[in-house]
Amino acid sequence: MADRRTQLVTRVRGMLGEALGATRTRLADAQAELTTARERLAKVRRAAAVVPERVGAQRDRRLAEIDDRHAERIADLARRAADAAQREAPGAASADWDRWRPTPTRRAEPPGALRIGTVRIPAAEPVPALVPLLDAGHVELTGDDREGCEAVVSALLLRAVGRADPGAVRLVGYDPEHLGGGLAGFAPLGTAGLLTFVGPGGLARLLDDLVEQIRRINETVLAGEYGSLRELAAATGRRPEPWRVAVLLGGDELSRHERGQLDRVVRTGAACGVHLAVRGVPLPEDTTVTRVGAQTDGARIGGPAGLPVRLDPPPPPALVTETCREVAARVNAGPAPTPFTDLLPPPEQMWREDSATGLTAPIGEGPHGRPVLLDLGDYPPHALIGGPSGTGKTNLIFAWIGALAARYSPSELEFYLLDFKEGVSFARFAQGRRDPSWLPHMRLVGINVNTDREFGLALLRFLAEELRRRADAAKKHEVTKLAELRAVDPTGHWPRIVAVVDEFQMLLAGRDVVAREAADLLEDLARRGRSQGIHLVLASQDVRGIEALWGRPALVAQFTLRIALPKALRILAERNDAAQSLPRHHAVVNAESGMAEGNQVARIPSASDWETWSELQHRLWRMRPQDAAPARLFDGDAIPRLADAPDFRALSAPETGHPRTPVALLGEIIDVQARSAALRLPRAPGRNLAVLGTRVDEACAVLDAAARSLARQHRPGTARFSIACLDPDADPAARSLYEDLADDAAWYDEETVGELMVETAEGLGAPGPPHYLLLFAVDAAAGALAARIGRRTGLEELRRILYDGPERRTHVLAWWRGVARMRADLGGPAARTDMIGAWVALDAHGGELGSSLYPGTGGPDWYPRPWRGLFFDRAVHRTGQVIIPYGPAR
Repeated sequence: MADRRTQLVTRVRGMLGEALGATRTRLADAQAELTTARERLAKVRRAAAVVPERVGAQRDRRLAEIDDRHAERIADLARRAADAAQREAPGAASADWDRWRPTPTRRAEPPGALRIGTVRIPAAEPVPALVPLLDAGHVELTGDDREGCEAVVSALLLRAVGRADPGAVRLVGYDPEHLGGGLAGFAPLGTAGLLTFVGPGGLARLLDDLVEQIRRINETVLAGEYGSLRELAAATGRRPEPWRVAVLLGGDELSRHERGQLDRVVRTGAACGVHLAVRGVPLPEDTTVTRVGAQTDGARIGGPAGLPVRLDPPPPPALVTETCREVAARVNAGPAPTPFTDLLPPPEQMWREDSATGLTAPIGEGPHGRPVLLDLGDYPPHALIGGPSGTGKTNLIFAWIGALAARYSPSELEFYLLDFKEGVSFARFAQGRRDPSWLPHMRLVGINVNTDREFGLALLRFLAEELRRRADAAKKHEVTKLAELRAVDPTGHWPRIVAVVDEFQMLLAGRDVVAREAADLLEDLARRGRSQGIHLVLASQDVRGIEALWGRPALVAQFTLRIALPKALRILAERNDAAQSLPRHHAVVNAESGMAEGNQVARIPSASDWETWSELQHRLWRMRPQDAAPARLFDGDAIPRLADAPDFRALSAPETGHPRTPVALLGEIIDVQARSAALRLPRAPGRNLAVLGTRVDEACAVLDAAARSLARQHRPGTARFSIACLDPDADPAARSLYEDLADDAAWYDEETVGELMVETAEGLGAPGPPHYLLLFAVDAAAGALAARIGRRTGLEELRRILYDGPERRTHVLAWWRGVARMRADLGGPAARTDMIGAWVALDAHGGELGSSLYPGTGGPDWYPRPWRGLFFDRAVHRTGQVIIPYGPAR
């Protein structure tokens, strides 16, 4: 039992020990967990204490990042806004005053918005605060900051004036409180008519005028084709009307009429370039009105809740005054000419017009921007252009020729151009060494013809012959007008002809034969040319005192188209003085014979510059027909060459025998076709030539050309040329001729010339080849020829050769240094001169030639001039023919 109890106790004790051990273990674990939990709690408490600081730092960091991004965004937007403002308002529209200068826009381009200050953006690049005005709307200034309002007005006006072309902005000031003092700096614009002031009580009249301007622009300029002047300028590249800005600075309360007119200007003015800048005059609510409030505590655009801005200071007074003076000076000097390209059709439309019923082309633009057209046809048929030197007469002719040439092909239009003043500006229409192109329409260009009135007469004769040809064709086809002739004869060549004669009064100057015949031809061409498509354009610097023209009212009446340049006299009707107030680059175009009711003012483009014209000429030249030939160029200062003469190149020797009738070419005739003066040498009495005068070079040139042209008609060895030179000054030219004629020529001098006369006279009875005696200064051998050689003297033998030689193919071409000397060699003052069938007078006056050499009494109307001669062949001519001796062959 005891053992059992002991076992039980032992067992209980073991169980209690195990329980105690397990309890102690659990207690240790619990204490460890408690310790861990306490440590964790401490950590949590420590971490919890750190969280607010870390979260606050992260929050602050995040807020700082947001602030930085916001600032960068604002700066970027400010830069973009500044760039946009710079594009919208470049140059003078937004530049700071310390570097401000006028920067006009390109032609017809709207100036854009205008700066009045900067937008208030903290810590950002300044952004210009812009206000739309020109072509956009109106500006109303409000607020108690009077100085700020005045600064805005000055800035707007100066920037507008400096951004637009000079004269394109016109100001009207209404300042009843300060009587214009608020705009005093702009006063210099008044000298050019760009600024006017309206006094107290004149507001109604001012508003009425603005409304009238709007009505006129809508009716006559926009005319339903465009909605605004800005739209018209964008479509056409031109702006026909200026901007008008009315500055209204306070005043009494508006009347009902004034309020109504003001409302009309606000609603409709911007489209017509009429704008208001007002202070103290309330404007009605409208989308075109921009309101700027200038308060002492700041300014805003768009009303009290609008965009806050910092207003710019007013522009320096000296800058305003100097700018306005420069603008006024440029306006007073006259507007610049418009581009020549404004007159031209698009390239694809060139040469598309038909000239059957007339010619029409623009010459410039009118006050409203519409082209001013010039017509030539049945009415008006002819034109008269006048203007003092330097007013653009040549430029106008260039512009008109270019406008016509671009529209009508050479088969529709031909030009004949003659310039009596010195200069070569018209030579560009013909082929030149520098530029091989030419105007395909041009058939004749005459320059430097101020001393060659005969060339102008030749042109009129040519046109008269062309008129006769066309009249005969019209009669044949039983029609009366060119349009009808072209309809019934479509295969014929019937272009319209425009003959331009610049400084035409030179042709009609004096009371000689040339002036009388020229006036007669002009009158006939003017009267009958209209029906046959021949049109005259006469231009002059001053037409006073031209008796040959103004003494013929029937002639003047045909020139119904009058074009008067600034200060032109007697071009328009007597009481029409419109040309006296014209600015530069303008002309009065009048198709009603100069009567005032027919006036149109045109702004003439710049067309006379070489590069400007060259582009058009080269384009038309490349379009020319394959068979087109260059225009005939006659230069009064140039000396023609025999080798270039068409008549000389056409000469040739027959394959057998002698030429039927040899022809000696003496020089170039002053005429349209560049023909040579030809002396026919048949086997007939008197077929000899005398060259009369003391000019060695010219006399040698005449004999040289005659000999070379004769030699060209003979095969080598079939003609004889006897050259006698009796003047040392003529020796080089005579020697050159002798050397070139080679074996066919023989040389004689003063000692042997007598032998030549005897030998030639004795051989007249025997058959032989043609013999040409070229005697240089034959009168110098009077002593040697006076000596008797055999039965006769040399002079007697010379007279015998002159009488009998031509019938035996022996011809004398001799130079005498004076008419009296020739008469002496022929037998004295009473000697017969019919043995001299032709002569060329150089510096021998018409009175010296007398009735024995020239038909009639008193001799020809011949006044010698350098390198010109008067050719007369009694077998052919009724009057003398002016020629230009050919230049030296070498």
